[in-house]
Amino acid sequence: MTSGTWTNWAGNITFSTGELHRPRSLDELRDLIAGSRQVRVLGTGHSFNRIADVDPGSGGALVSLAGLEPSVDVDTAARTVRVAGGVRYAELARHLHAQGLALPNMASLPHISVAGSVATGTHGSGNGNQPLSSAVRAVELITADGSRLTLRRGDEGFDGAVVALGALGVVTALTLDVEPAFEVCQHVYVELPLAGLDFEAVSAAAYSVSLFTDWRGPRFTQVWLKRRADGPPADFPWARPATAPAHPVPGMPAVNCTRQQGIPGPWHERLPHFRPAFTPSSGAELQSEYLLPRRDALAALHALDSLRASIAPVLQVCEVRTVAADAQWLSPAYGRDTVAFHFTWVPDPAAVLPVVALVEDHLAPFDPRPHWGKVFTLPPTELHARYPRHADFTALAEKLDPTGKFHNAFVRDVLWAGQAG
Repeated sequence: MTSGTWTNWAGNITFSTGELHRPRSLDELRDLIAGSRQVRVLGTGHSFNRIADVDPGSGGALVSLAGLEPSVDVDTAARTVRVAGGVRYAELARHLHAQGLALPNMASLPHISVAGSVATGTHGSGNGNQPLSSAVRAVELITADGSRLTLRRGDEGFDGAVVALGALGVVTALTLDVEPAFEVCQHVYVELPLAGLDFEAVSAAAYSVSLFTDWRGPRFTQVWLKRRADGPPADFPWARPATAPAHPVPGMPAVNCTRQQGIPGPWHERLPHFRPAFTPSSGAELQSEYLLPRRDALAALHALDSLRASIAPVLQVCEVRTVAADAQWLSPAYGRDTVAFHFTWVPDPAAVLPVVALVEDHLAPFDPRPHWGKVFTLPPTELHARYPRHADFTALAEKLDPTGKFHNAFVRDVLWAGQAG
């Protein structure tokens, strides 16, 4: 255990305890869990709310898995990899690529932990690409009494145990599906107008497509196309090619970003936006993200365009991506092909939160689901209604953790508001 003041990556959250437990073995972790009144796991700190925090005054244990063996066990014959709970995507990707294997997609940041990303429904981009959680074949947990539990794809409750917000137990390992390694070419285009936008055609223009805007005008400042080298060539007649490498956040150095200008490279060096050796995004920021049906993308874009005067002064950049539907009960992409609106705000909660509420109000007709690890203000009753398997998840959590050891104020508020637990 180490003492100090612990904050998340952006610095907007200071955790409620000055003690961080770093068990060195699974047995030590099991004993810690069994002997604690409350347990929450701090991953790589890339959440922007209190999802990872313990309750103030609870005496709860804030746990880091960074002290455990960072094992990555590749099964080339089965095309799977078993990865320890504290491993980051950048570390996993290097191991897989060395074996000639790949993940089908990655998030913008390779700096984030695999288990933490999966638990919050984090995703990459692409009409045909599901969230990162869809690659999970098995999840290994330590439950409230310190016992081990493994749930495999097809098991009862499995689809509730992957995107689980840390509410079922401590995830010590995940087994993921992998595929043969591939190369990707990344092309950047600039100044795509919103007027006349054919969103379906634009989002289908490459394996992964990201659109960026500062909402200072009715246009996208940049479009990033990530094309698999073994796929069809990228065709993007709606905007002009960038003449130099770009960073999506205005004023930030392009060297932080993965290689552009159509130069082929390994999947893990192109699918993320940022290089693992550099600070991702801007660092000094808040983030929000809302996921809604892809069929409503254009209507939602026009709803946001009507808010430009409110959004632009507190925004660094907004990214628009697509995600394929999945089956994870608490995944924001559950049951529907999805468009995601991601906002990187200035680091000023007092200025940002009223605009977040305004964005939520204007997106409300499209039933948006917020990213669990980012800033949002939607009331729990609305969240419950937007997740058809919400009741199934809470029943699973009450079965595996009947005393609520893995709950905290955030989890209780978003999942159990108005209920015991």
